[in-house]
Amino acid sequence: MSESPASPDRHLNLSGASNFRDLGGYPTSDGRTVRWRQIFRSNHLGHLTDNDVAVLRELGVRSAFDFRGTEERTAALCGMPDITVHSLPVEPTVVAALRAIVAAGTPLSTDHAVEVMRDSYRSYVQKNTRHFRSLFAHLLEDRAPLVIHCTAGKDRTGFACALILHALGVSEDIISEDYLLTNRFYRRDPNHSTDLPDDIRQVLGSVQASFLAAAFEAIDADYGDLKTYLRDGLGLGKAERAHLEARYLQG
Repeated sequence: MSESPASPDRHLNLSGASNFRDLGGYPTSDGRTVRWRQIFRSNHLGHLTDNDVAVLRELGVRSAFDFRGTEERTAALCGMPDITVHSLPVEPTVVAALRAIVAAGTPLSTDHAVEVMRDSYRSYVQKNTRHFRSLFAHLLEDRAPLVIHCTAGKDRTGFACALILHALGVSEDIISEDYLLTNRFYRRDPNHSTDLPDDIRQVLGSVQASFLAAAFEAIDADYGDLKTYLRDGLGLGKAERAHLEARYLQG
């Protein structure tokens, strides 16, 4: 969806990070809007330039929520010591799963890549809900402006941001549109997983609606519906959701 001419830029074109976007400006079902310049999403912050650091300082970013696994995190630490980093490690599984298929003697196809990606999204719900629950516990505290990221800032981060927007009452169509903006703004690292064929890496370096749908299918299977997952999985009862809305919505 397009913002009004007076709206801040949603995408900030940083040199050392890609897909750095603001979750603000989206309308909710009750007529309010998500506050601008409070919650950002990005790929990792390990290669920030001096100019990028100046932009983040001007935005007042003071907290980062990092979904990278242990090895990913140590390979590229946050480039801003004045940002408090909260590690919520969701270990990556996709490349290892694809390499296992190859090791078993099966020629890789893009169908394999799509299904492995969908499996990884299911695992966010089935195996990693506690980390997303921790994110919401932090969001209920006064830690904004903040940035949520993983390595590419598209899958673990994309699911987290979809949950946030759902919890705030943003419509599913807008959430899907925001999720798919990654395909416009993410700069794929050409050196990542270079032992995989390029058509496979193209799948891994993008997002598809079916990826996110797999996570929400897992929510329905394990919890019955999203409202129950928000309450029982993520700790967002009626009072917590009201507090979240008061903190991050306006109007």
